Amino acid sequence: MQRWRIYSKKADFDIIAGRFGIDPVVARIIRNRDIDGDRNIDMYLNGTMESLHNPMLMKDMDKAVGIISDAIDRNRKIRIIGDYDIDGICSIYILFKGLKACGAHVDYEVPDRIADGYGINENLIKQAYEAGIEVILTCDNGIAAIEQIVYAKKLGMTVVVTDHHDVQYDEKNGAREYRLPPADAVVDPKRSDCPYPFKMLCGAGIAYKFMECMLEYYGAAKTILSELLQFAAIATVGDIVDLLDENRIIVREGLKLVAETDNYGLKALMTLTGIKKENLSAYHIGFVIGPCLNASGRLDSAKRALSMLLTEDRALAERHAGELKELNDERKKLTSEAVELAAKLVENSSIKDDKVLVIFLPDCHESIAGIVAGRIRERYYRPAIVLTRAEEGVKGSARSIECFNMFEKLSECSEFFTRFGGHPMAAGLSLPEENIEPFRRKINSICGLNDDNLIETVWIDVPMPLEYITETLIGQLEMLEPFGKANPKPVFADKNLAVRSIRAIGKDGAYTKLVLCKDNGFTMEAVGFFPCTELEEVYKRKGRISCTYYPEVNDFGGRKRIQICITGYRIDKQ
Repeated sequence: MQRWRIYSKKADFDIIAGRFGIDPVVARIIRNRDIDGDRNIDMYLNGTMESLHNPMLMKDMDKAVGIISDAIDRNRKIRIIGDYDIDGICSIYILFKGLKACGAHVDYEVPDRIADGYGINENLIKQAYEAGIEVILTCDNGIAAIEQIVYAKKLGMTVVVTDHHDVQYDEKNGAREYRLPPADAVVDPKRSDCPYPFKMLCGAGIAYKFMECMLEYYGAAKTILSELLQFAAIATVGDIVDLLDENRIIVREGLKLVAETDNYGLKALMTLTGIKKENLSAYHIGFVIGPCLNASGRLDSAKRALSMLLTEDRALAERHAGELKELNDERKKLTSEAVELAAKLVENSSIKDDKVLVIFLPDCHESIAGIVAGRIRERYYRPAIVLTRAEEGVKGSARSIECFNMFEKLSECSEFFTRFGGHPMAAGLSLPEENIEPFRRKINSICGLNDDNLIETVWIDVPMPLEYITETLIGQLEMLEPFGKANPKPVFADKNLAVRSIRAIGKDGAYTKLVLCKDNGFTMEAVGFFPCTELEEVYKRKGRISCTYYPEVNDFGGRKRIQICITGYRIDKQ
């Protein structure tokens, strides 16, 4: 079930259109993304790498540069400790390649998802200490590792944290007391005392910013920044952060570089998965390349992905790419089975009455808990937390809906956890098995959700008649890319549409091809990624539908024609 709503944000769209040489429809979409004011609109449409904010504005960036440059100058051993997901992998790549260019004595370590769990831990610190490492540099983790960094400091180690996750806090007398780790420098724009104007960089984005400063300090060749930008772009899409402001520019410019990459691993992965460089988009990063990189950390070791990206041996890169694809195929199978098991558990228990779904799948591979939680959230449109039995207690992943801040609600339940952290929309947690049921009861009692919150709202950018669509407009819509979180693909809608013809297409008739007709006789070809069964009945009884859609140019067979992709529909009452 969906609720359709039309944006009603106001502006003089004709003036904006004239000023920036765009269609008023495009101007309206930009305003719907909360982009207003000439400067912000210009950055959204025309922003370049020169438009990015000065990285030295980040709190402790100067300290971090000073500490790491001093370590390089004194030939101290530096170890990067990242994370096993796409953001962590790309962050490590950026720091490792960048610091090598600065002359650093540096290596890296990636936590094992099963043995170590998320982020830096005492075992990894002990290993680093015994290996003679003097400086630890974290990326995409560390902001919540207070006890672990206390341990590192007791061993006399220097620690620099670069992270993008929310800072943990205690609630006292109605006020929040934020808790930073006792590192020698903590670079995280989410710090309440950080003046950096954009807070939504991913871990690799912050690593890139750090390397900008380091490379400038050493006067190293700036050409390496182009290589590093590719991986900041991949991580920004893969970690699902807001594609606005700097992130939008990083992805837009970075994808151009990915398409022409010299990286053997990336090239091999793109070839193996059938990605053509001329068609490369954020979609391919999010749904093809990203899952393959993530699969290494889920079912094997993220070191395999890093080896693929770092090797200068073409044959080895191609072998690693094949291994990652195989791992991702296995991950897909495991995920499908776990999602169906989770859905059965919801349907056949009292969990189905909960506003927040806390699902315990003891035998589920813990690496896919987050994906399963995401699929369950989509199926039921409720916050979902999937828990699995781990080596020590229970581990889980949470995925949320827009009106529910998962991180804050987990913070209110922190007494049940041995560890937790994350964002408003996603989080990870560990807890004793006996705490599952009391945790489930409490988070549902404090969730503040009502039935109305649990109806997904689809926001329509423009209720636009089909006859308004032109190739020129479709071309201008491409200016709004890359699409993703906070900058979704525009949604259009039209109503009172007759179904002139309809047929099933695709494997096993999974998709629908149809022709829609307006009262004025205007017709439009359409495709829908759903079976045609219900709409066949509409066609037979000459009914009408309303639909949400996105326009596109179909040039199959060398013949260009405009069509729409139907993203949702309703059968009109007669």
